[in-house]
Amino acid sequence: MATALVNKSPTHRTLSLLRQSFSFLRNLSAAASPSSSPTIPSSSSSSSVKKPKRKKKKKNLFEVAQFLPNWGIGYHMAKTHWTGVSYELTKINLYKDGRHGKAWGIVHKEGLPAADASKKISGVHKRCWKYIPNLGNTSSSLPSSTKPTETPQAEAQAA
Repeated sequence: MATALVNKSPTHRTLSLLRQSFSFLRNLSAAASPSSSPTIPSSSSSSSVKKPKRKKKKKNLFEVAQFLPNWGIGYHMAKTHWTGVSYELTKINLYKDGRHGKAWGIVHKEGLPAADASKKISGVHKRCWKYIPNLGNTSSSLPSSTKPTETPQAEAQAA
């Protein structure tokens, strides 16, 4: 029985030493980061600790168009890295989930149509699309039918 107690003594010392080293490391890391103190945090200390900002998830063409009237038909969209180039959406074929599909549009360069016919837009599922608000809906920005002005020749003939 005495030998059993003698054999337990070294393992007990080893465990005790191991526990002391872990508690030392725990106390050392707690001293290094004062925000992890076990006391109740006050409002001033919680406001000074800032969480890292999350990156804003960019949207594909359909996620941008879903908030526009008529799913963005007639509105201008462009990829974020394009300069001076945009597509006026003419047709959208959505899949069931509403975030994927196919889209067709007329390409515009510097605000003017570069082609007469619409073509299939490539890269609609890539997360880099934006709405171009200053070009807006082209059907509403078309000039209304105004009465043509008389030419100077017609004025000369009338006089």
